[in-house]
Amino acid sequence: MPSKPVSHIAYHRTSSDSQSIESQRQALAHGRTFDREFSDEGVSGGVPAAQRPGFAKLLAYVREGDTVYVYAVDRLGRDALDVQATVRSLLERGVSVEVHGLGLIGKGVGELILAVLAQVADMERNRINERTSAGRAVARASLEATGKTHRGKDSLGRPQAADPTEVLAWKRANNASIKQTADRFQVSVTSVKRYMAARP
Repeated sequence: MPSKPVSHIAYHRTSSDSQSIESQRQALAHGRTFDREFSDEGVSGGVPAAQRPGFAKLLAYVREGDTVYVYAVDRLGRDALDVQATVRSLLERGVSVEVHGLGLIGKGVGELILAVLAQVADMERNRINERTSAGRAVARASLEATGKTHRGKDSLGRPQAADPTEVLAWKRANNASIKQTADRFQVSVTSVKRYMAARP
């Protein structure tokens, strides 16, 4: 017998603080309400599920009879093996898992389908990494040869969202909080903290 009423539980994850879980929340809700929601915002998909703070809290909370809802397969683990281990652990505890667009995952065939999808997600992630590495190598070679990347940029990587000197000067002049500063320059709280750490 479950030790508490059966719960419908949502789990959301984003890779960066600039992303929002709201789209995942709306997609999962779709006319249903959740008893609890757990999330990991700004947590890389490369972190094993059980080591993510939000997911770890979910694991401590769920009981037999509960159902966990996620937006996509890759929310359940770092790679195909981690996804399979996570789902198997939940199923063995009597916890159901539902993936948006895929439905309830059960033992046997459901686990097999999930394993295949997780493997496909792994392959796609690897292809993206390979393309990124190849593009970075071309950009680096062009930068060394011409002083510009093949896309005409002055340096590798993304341009900064804002000028750190200007951001910190405004923060000091206005005695503003990190959140106020982030809102003023439309950057993430993490970016402001990074600017502060780099320029004490």
